[in-house]
Amino acid sequence: MEAKASARYVRVSPRKAKLVVDLVRGKQLGEAINILMLLPNKSAKVVEKVIKSAAANAENNYEMDPAKLYVAEIYADQGPTMKRFLAGSMGRASLIKKRSSHISVVLKEKE
Repeated sequence: MEAKASARYVRVSPRKAKLVVDLVRGKQLGEAINILMLLPNKSAKVVEKVIKSAAANAENNYEMDPAKLYVAEIYADQGPTMKRFLAGSMGRASLIKKRSSHISVVLKEKE
């Protein structure tokens, strides 16, 4: 049995979110949350929230034991990019890309 949760359109670039996601892949639930609590990144807070949501889904919807849960799959995919312009010198404009990401988590129970 597996429990899933996802956060879509998160205003963190997927490149930065993948650095955090790679740290907790395959870890036990408690260990993963402890790692994320100590990281200073903005994406760590979002990933922690998604993992806690998946844990709540596992406990309430599927009656899984939280002590046996581990992060089976976790990934940060690219979401839509907002394009903005910044005024440059001599009447020019430069493009700014504000990237977003979709973060998905799958928790499974150890046998």
